[in-house]
Amino acid sequence: MKYIVIFEKEIVLNKITNSISSSEFESLKRLYKIDENASNNYFSEATFNFSCIKLPSIENLPENFYTIPLRQFFAENNDENNFIAFRAKGLLEWRNLTKFCCNCGEKLADHEKLTARQCPECKNIFFPRISPCIIVVVHKDNKVLLARHTYRNQDIYACIAGFMETGESAEQAVAREVMEETGLKIKNITYRGSQSWPFPDQLMLGFTADYDSGELNLQEEEIADAQWFDPENCPASPKPGSIAYRLIHGLY
Repeated sequence: MKYIVIFEKEIVLNKITNSISSSEFESLKRLYKIDENASNNYFSEATFNFSCIKLPSIENLPENFYTIPLRQFFAENNDENNFIAFRAKGLLEWRNLTKFCCNCGEKLADHEKLTARQCPECKNIFFPRISPCIIVVVHKDNKVLLARHTYRNQDIYACIAGFMETGESAEQAVAREVMEETGLKIKNITYRGSQSWPFPDQLMLGFTADYDSGELNLQEEEIADAQWFDPENCPASPKPGSIAYRLIHGLY
């Protein structure tokens, strides 16, 4: 059994073992008064053999624990550990956002067998939500297009990305997002890989593309700046472990 403790976008770990034991998990549950029978901040899944909690704060966190961003955890761990941590984060967020039936308003209960919630009144079943997104690096003359997004709280340059819209293919979403945010037409759109990104529920579909035509004309409410960079001489950009890093540095 694996034990995952989440606080906002961070994971809580023991300073020595870099993990959480069964006894530590139970101790943190008691400390923060998390009742597994009454709280959306607790979840256990037998299928993948893990239990997780979401802390309301890290005040009074015992000194033998520390927190790191989940993004950093992802860069430093293997696929198995990352899958469990990201699944725990995604399911905890989903449970907190999915409390009442959208059909009749009744309070939802956990499904007896499935990782889902069910309305006791109208019997509707609600499965965890996944929001598909595209992320793309555009190439031109051995350079890549990176943008600084207005909504980020970090001053970094990253790939163009966005949510897919109803009726679109992933490739159509790539072309639309690049045109909307930068004014550029692209070609040779090629799928490269995917990554779960539970902030709160994205599935990132990664692409590369080639510049076709147009001049940079930025969507000001979304993009603060965009430029062509040498991949080996980029400004502050996404860290190793992210799909953006792999796309920028040609690791697919």
